[in-house]
Amino acid sequence: MKKTEVIGVLGETAVLLELMGESPFRVRAYQAAARTLETMEGFESRVADGTLGEIKGIGPALTEKITTLWETGTLDYFEKLRASVPVGLLEMLEIPGLGGKKIKSLHDSLGTETIEELRAACKAGKVAKIKGFGAKTEEKILAGIANREAYNARHLWWKAREAVNPILEGLRGLLQVERAEVAGSFRRHMETVGDLDFIAASTDPAPVMDWFVGQAGVEEISAKGETKCSIRLAGGMQADLRVVPLKQFFFALHHFTGSKDHNVEMRQRALSMGLSLSEWGLKQIDEGVSSAPPPASIGTEKEIFTALDLAYIPPELREGNGEIEIAECGTLPVLPEVCDLRGVFHNHTTASDGRDTLVDMATAAAARGWEYLGIADHSKASFQANGLDEKRVLAQIEDIATLNRSGEVGVHLFAGIEVDILGDGSLDLPTAVLAELDYVVASVHSRFSQSEEEMTARLVRAIEHPLVTMVGHLSGRLLLRREPYEFNTTKVIDAVAANGKIIEINANPQRLDMDWRHWRKAADKGVLACINPDAHAVEHFDFVEAGIHVARKGVLQSREIFNTSSLHQVRERLAAMKP
Repeated sequence: MKKTEVIGVLGETAVLLELMGESPFRVRAYQAAARTLETMEGFESRVADGTLGEIKGIGPALTEKITTLWETGTLDYFEKLRASVPVGLLEMLEIPGLGGKKIKSLHDSLGTETIEELRAACKAGKVAKIKGFGAKTEEKILAGIANREAYNARHLWWKAREAVNPILEGLRGLLQVERAEVAGSFRRHMETVGDLDFIAASTDPAPVMDWFVGQAGVEEISAKGETKCSIRLAGGMQADLRVVPLKQFFFALHHFTGSKDHNVEMRQRALSMGLSLSEWGLKQIDEGVSSAPPPASIGTEKEIFTALDLAYIPPELREGNGEIEIAECGTLPVLPEVCDLRGVFHNHTTASDGRDTLVDMATAAAARGWEYLGIADHSKASFQANGLDEKRVLAQIEDIATLNRSGEVGVHLFAGIEVDILGDGSLDLPTAVLAELDYVVASVHSRFSQSEEEMTARLVRAIEHPLVTMVGHLSGRLLLRREPYEFNTTKVIDAVAANGKIIEINANPQRLDMDWRHWRKAADKGVLACINPDAHAVEHFDFVEAGIHVARKGVLQSREIFNTSSLHQVRERLAAMKP
């Protein structure tokens, strides 16, 4: 088992012990051990040479369990503990705001063992009467249950691609398939997707359908016809396949890619030209309307747009959000690509809650061809993430300066911090320390339940701090887990524009924050984006792909993204932003 997986087991064990009502000391022991491993360097060598037990807080029993996990990948103690907890209690952990201690209290007081029983207890007003809960908590639990049900119907784009890629590869490998693509919200790069839609071109659909329903990972065949079938994949995701003749392929692909609004507007445009557009084709229906008949055959999606006197609209923009009006002008902005990025700024190391060292992160960034890498570990208020105090921040600045002087890692390192925005909008570190850094990412990590007015004022005050460079994960949302906190987006964007600051596109697939729907408005006010992976390990650098999706859906161009700038330009801009 890798260190990260061991940490996960330790954390889950602590939650299970809480659910079982075990001693708080045992719970804290597992929590502390998980935090210790997060920042430990040389984990594998310590386990291998038997020196793990020399680390403060990791006694003989924990050493034995951690070693067993590392060597075998399993732990009987953990498996038995998990099996002893009712499944319904484990499912309650998916409700925001409910941890092991609260779930144990609910179970002891009301005997609730399922989410349905919990919902009924809330509706009957029983939860509000339990000590430590109250009416507000009861309302939040009901809202959390409703959100959980909505979330379970959707899947993160990043996770969905794990299902999409092998299916698409398999379809394209069939002799009977001339072309195959994925459509729907997945192709539009929405943050989350529901069902998956596959389109295949073939004159012999039967073997294609047989392969689709017979592939590994199919748990249920929901429907199967001659040219369309639906399956349920492991994990609950539904996937649909439509097989069409090649001459209809691009019409079907266009139709099943676009949102409802986009498709309605495209059909209306066709009608205004005396044409009919559908998933089956484009044909002339009114010769009295002044327009040329459609081409006899369509060989690309681009030709569909050309036939309607439109510039090609990339899939990401097909939301019915003004893209057709832009395309009428003949050209659309050139949207950014991953290769346009020349570095990133929001990244964590083992100094806080990251899993890789400063050198490892820098080496991996250089291997990607990036010119620069910003390190922004957590500040001290994020104690759960081993945040840095003043002394440790200054020490890290010196470590970064030493690496830069050595030239060993092949990438320029910028010294930053992800500083907590406290409840009143002040920052977690003193101005004197922040002034020593190259840049500052300011983020909210606590007190999410403040009113819209309070949260707006909190964010604006932080933005007005002269040493803040950019705002991190602006809304605080965690897709399919936590709703955004309430704040006035327009006022906050205006404050960013007025103070010459930057807003992050947090590319972590669970965040994708700031939302793409706000970006055009922000960019029109002169606000720059910065695509950051919020990397806690070198493999998280891959997240920038999801960040590019947000930028493209927000109709941003490369010049509107801070980290498409060269090292020289970034240095100049950061220097100019400091008072």
